[in-house]
Order: sequence, then C-alpha cells, then structure tokens
Amino acid sequence: MWGETALIILIIIGVIGRAPLVATSACILLVIKLTYLTHYFPLIERRGLEVGLLFLMLSVLTPLAKGKISIIELKDGLFSWPGFFALIGGILATYLNDDGLNLLKKCPELLISLIIGSIIGIVFFGGIPVGPLMAAGLAAFFLKILELFR
Repeated sequence: MWGETALIILIIIGVIGRAPLVATSACILLVIKLTYLTHYFPLIERRGLEVGLLFLMLSVLTPLAKGKISIIELKDGLFSWPGFFALIGGILATYLNDDGLNLLKKCPELLISLIIGSIIGIVFFGGIPVGPLMAAGLAAFFLKILELFR
C-alpha cells in the first residue's frame, strides 16, 4: 500500500512542481504495479538507467548525425576555453555520477529528497532536471566534504 501512496504523492508533486518526467514516471510505475506487471520491476531497475542514458546520448548526438555541426566547429569547440572547460566538466560529471549511483544504491530512500530538490530548482530557479544521478553525485560530493570536517 505504501508503494502506491508514494507514487501518487510523486505524481501530485510532479504536477504541482511542473516536473512532467517525475509525474509520468510515477504514473507508469503505478500502472505497472496496479496491473500486476510487477515482474517487470527488476528489468526496469536493472536496465532503466541504461535506456535513459541511451536516449539522452541519442538526443545530444542527433545534431552531429544530421550534419549540423562541421568538423571545423568540432575542432574549434574542442580547442578553446569553453571546450577545455566542457572537457573538465565532462570528466567531473562522470566521476560525480558514479558516486551518485553508488549513493543511490546504498541509500535509495534519498531519491525522494533528490526529486523534491529538483522540483524546487525547477519552480524557484527555472532549472532543468537532467535526472537524479547528477543530483545524487552532488549529494555524494557534499557528504564527502562533510566527512572531511568530522
């Protein structure tokens, strides 16, 4: 019963907080749960992140595939200050994402806090949610900093 209640709460939070991905995800999981298709939960849990990242990469790489970015633009983007900082950002993000994934595996109960934090970022700061993984990576980073001061 708690699972259904939690999903309904997430749907409401997603709708009120203008986070359609949260609301849609919770709706899909609720439908799966209520239609007794819960045998798909392990598959979603195991492969959902990979499928989501696949579609994110497809979205980001589509302009390249369509020929909207030339080799000169790629070179200029790579060998420039913004390109250098993008490279560093990519390295840091993937490192933090790994820490975030490990944190979520150890403490899945933190997901609600991450989602609520993302919704606050959307509503009050005009942010764009890119998923709980980066938020978890930042949380893991903050926890490491906190451990340094203990």
